[in-house]
Amino acid sequence: MTWTLHQPDSDSARRAFEIASEYADAALLNHSVRSYAFGAEYARQHGLAYDAELLYVSSLLHDLGLTAPFDSHTLPFEEAGGHVARVFTAGLGWEPARRARAEEVIVLHMREDVTAAEDVESHLLQVGTSADVSGLRVPDFDPAFRTALLAAHPRLGFGPSFLALVEDQAARKPSCAAAAYVAGGAAERIAANPLDA
Repeated sequence: MTWTLHQPDSDSARRAFEIASEYADAALLNHSVRSYAFGAEYARQHGLAYDAELLYVSSLLHDLGLTAPFDSHTLPFEEAGGHVARVFTAGLGWEPARRARAEEVIVLHMREDVTAAEDVESHLLQVGTSADVSGLRVPDFDPAFRTALLAAHPRLGFGPSFLALVEDQAARKPSCAAAAYVAGGAAERIAANPLDA
């Protein structure tokens, strides 16, 4: 299978990649790209229509709240990341409602109860991040797609480094979604991710 990431061809998409590249290390950046790819492929498999630019920009920015410059001492990382996206997209000239959508997609990606019918972009980001972090639904994706994706955007030790980030969030913000994720067996699920086999 010849596979190429088809990211949106827009100024917003290009600038989101530039900013994510400046603030995220290579492992976290590749995770963000893979999250978009898994979400987009899931949408293709299930015939879901979605706003590709919104999903791509949200995917690239969704974990910036885990990086030192944007880590909030009070807000959960997804809320901090949502604020980053809102400010970033304002600079791109996005209308207020679209800026709010980018924030919402990032915040809601930590919830498993948002259906595609309710909010397709939030659902797709949740699917994409869950596949990449914990291996959820990974067997449902074509092995050739997975192989090509990992070759283009390798994991670079992502699992352990991401676990350390969310464990740090959980310790400092015990009421956040990351704390619930850690308490619910994140370490075991990340270690068992078939993408790292």
